[in-house]
Amino acid sequence: MRIKLTVNGKIREVDAAPRILLVDLLRDSGYLSVHQGCDEGRCGACTVILDGNAVKSCLVLGVQADGSSILTSEGLASQKGFHPLQKAFSDCLAVQCGYCTPGLLMTSYDLLSRSSELDGATVREAISGNICRCTGYSYIVEAILMASKAKAGGEDRSGGPSVP
Repeated sequence: MRIKLTVNGKIREVDAAPRILLVDLLRDSGYLSVHQGCDEGRCGACTVILDGNAVKSCLVLGVQADGSSILTSEGLASQKGFHPLQKAFSDCLAVQCGYCTPGLLMTSYDLLSRSSELDGATVREAISGNICRCTGYSYIVEAILMASKAKAGGEDRSGGPSVP
């Protein structure tokens, strides 16, 4: 099937087999930050923003996304630099092997779009569907809280999608 998607603000038309998963469709289209982990929706490595909601793209058929808008972690940065979430993850050393990072970024982006006041417990609950085998999550939580404070202070100067 020929489907039309808007990925990171760019309209794309792609051929999609009826049973291809969105994670595979995105990766085959060059969006390599969308990682494939468990294929069961448990690890969160494939999380993207689909029409404004965080979804695990291993649980969505590509054809179900026809006409949709998708944001991947590649779409967070802009020509002006890193998105505040990306910068916070870097500043707080919340990245180790990096495999889970894109999914955590997208889950965090979704969280920040829905919540204005965050605490550690709220953040930990929100990211509970994202598995990181390298960290104890403390630096990740710290980074998300830092990005939340940047949002509250209006510090998004990236030029990319604003901190929601």
